[in-house]
Amino acid sequence: MSGHIRICRIDNIHTLLKICPVCGRETVSVHPARYSPEDRYGKYRRMVKEAHGRS
Repeated sequence: MSGHIRICRIDNIHTLLKICPVCGRETVSVHPARYSPEDRYGKYRRMVKEAHGRS
């Protein structure tokens, strides 16, 4: 068992398990990816987000 909070995107259930106890699907981490000022591809990700209207 991991010590990080995870969420099932289908059932919106928070758990510590890698598999959702309700639907059996894989859960994902609720923590965002690490920020790095040396991110070589950040400029391109922001361009794609802006072009597709995502925030």
